[in-house]
Amino acid sequence: MSQPAHPTQKARVIIRHCDSYDPERIRQIVREGLEELDLRPFGRTLMKPNLVASGPLFENAHTRVEFAEGVMKALMDRNNGRVTEMAIGERCGITIPSRAAFEGAGFNPMIERLGLKRYFFEEEPQVEIPLSHPERLRDYLFTPEPVAMADFFVNCPKFKAHPWTTVTFSVKAYIGIQDDRHRLIDHDHRLNEKIADLQYIVQPQFIAIDAITAGEGRMLTPIPYDLNLIIMGNNQVAFDSVCCNIVGIDPSTVDHIRFTAERGFGPMDLDQIEISGDVTLDEAKGRGKNFKSGLIRVEKYFEGTNISAYAGPPPETEHTDYCWGGCPGAIEEAIEILRLFDEQCDEKMPRMHVVFGAYDGPIDAKPGEKVIFMGDCVKWQGDLDGKLVQIRSKYQDRSTKDPYNAKADDIYVKSFSVMRKLKAAEKEQYVRFEGCPVSVAEQVLALVELGGLKSPFLNPENAIENTKHYLMWRSTMAMKKLKGHRYQKHGPTSRGAAKPEVARPVSDDAE
Repeated sequence: MSQPAHPTQKARVIIRHCDSYDPERIRQIVREGLEELDLRPFGRTLMKPNLVASGPLFENAHTRVEFAEGVMKALMDRNNGRVTEMAIGERCGITIPSRAAFEGAGFNPMIERLGLKRYFFEEEPQVEIPLSHPERLRDYLFTPEPVAMADFFVNCPKFKAHPWTTVTFSVKAYIGIQDDRHRLIDHDHRLNEKIADLQYIVQPQFIAIDAITAGEGRMLTPIPYDLNLIIMGNNQVAFDSVCCNIVGIDPSTVDHIRFTAERGFGPMDLDQIEISGDVTLDEAKGRGKNFKSGLIRVEKYFEGTNISAYAGPPPETEHTDYCWGGCPGAIEEAIEILRLFDEQCDEKMPRMHVVFGAYDGPIDAKPGEKVIFMGDCVKWQGDLDGKLVQIRSKYQDRSTKDPYNAKADDIYVKSFSVMRKLKAAEKEQYVRFEGCPVSVAEQVLALVELGGLKSPFLNPENAIENTKHYLMWRSTMAMKKLKGHRYQKHGPTSRGAAKPEVARPVSDDAE
């Protein structure tokens, strides 16, 4: 089977021990990794950390600033004068401005101290990337211009579990190279295929994952798990496959990794990957043997709580019988966020029922217990408190969702919309929320209102900072619009040297 020229044909992964967040120690380890891989940054060099969420309550959700600093200093050490720009860029979890995530993670002082360029991806022009591979979900994607223009791309993710995709290492972190309006398109039961499509935008020449303190169980609110590792590599599929093996997961069972491998981006077979470092793979497996991954069905997740969940299949059942990439996973993350902000979350939460997909079973709702029908594809017919209720699917085929016309609401619009919806259904036993998916933020807001909980978005402790970052984001975008800068650029765009050149796998019997 032939392999692409970029990413590299010679997949290598380096496993190193590191038990502290000392930037200088990290710098030394990463510099030695770059030397071993014979890599030097050049041209537009862009590092993408994982800053999905930050701040004191999310300290294990993101790439630590000390780690990013060590990696950046190592890249600078390896610069032989060919670098024209050294930058860090990211789009954090949707709804919250990336400005807030950078500040909450402590990145701004480090960026200023090292003289780096900083990109908030949702504030940059979004450019069109055409797709032509047979398995694509659509014919083009949009990505921030700095990503498309990168010559030397460095992926610097966090080693974490994920409730939608089992794990999030390097390949999955590509969700962060899209803004809100484009990220939610196909973020449903076809999420793993979307992730594989995103690989055609850019490929890293170098990957270094923050696995010193990993995050198990969840993605936004992970439980800290000490691996004491820095893992480096030059091929995302090979890299993620080794990371899977460290925590006892067969990478071929992780759909987004398998899809990416099948499209020719790299090997999953350990026999095709050169592994080195001062920690052997078997030793690393020993450290990761008790790591808990994600992927728990929503019915099981809420057992023993005041929330009863019911999940039927999503549309296109030939692909899956459960929507791993959409609303069910979002509510799992939503409740974990609320548990962080309100210690009495579970006690305050009234008895309620949440329904996903085409569910055809009974709903055991007593009088006064709210039933929430979640998402565009939810469908159900039955009796609630003596009344016949019929919920019809509003799912639209993905061919009708054109990225050219995609829109996204900010937190204030979402908050108003959720409150208006709940107010209108105040005297009804059920309420229906539309969206594909209904985002984590919207489900947080709904549960806050229904349970009388503390809001992570609007409580006084965060309101001033959130408003500051919101106004800075809005004013920046308004100024760019006044200057005639287009946010979304259609048609062909310039690409940097990190653009992948993927050779399709050839079957053994092909001549």
